[in-house]
Amino acid sequence: QVQLVESGGGLVQAGGSLRLSCAASGRTFSSGAMGWFRQAPGKEREFVARITRSGGVTYYADSVKGRFTISRDNAKSTVYLQMNSLKPEDTAVYYCAATSSPYGSRGYTDYDYWGQGTQVTVSS
Repeated sequence: QVQLVESGGGLVQAGGSLRLSCAASGRTFSSGAMGWFRQAPGKEREFVARITRSGGVTYYADSVKGRFTISRDNAKSTVYLQMNSLKPEDTAVYYCAATSSPYGSRGYTDYDYWGQGTQVTVSS
């Protein structure tokens, strides 16, 4: 069993920044890839970013590329999402997710464990 706890969400003005954290417990954190997804009201959950088991490779949705950065600290069993130049359309509940796959994917069904989510609201 894996427990994931996100933190760092909040209300920010457009153009601002937030840093989300996701602390993992219950398994060897470095055993699989990690991902961030988001879900806005009335919309499906969508891929935001993922990072491989080693942290050596990252992938981003086109909508956040160049503005968001995913990273992980395996010693602290934590994955981060640095969000810069935030836009109102980034408003959503953000979830971190864990998979046993070393590379992960964009598909949310490929992830085995999920956090409870953290709200990010960007005002215009």
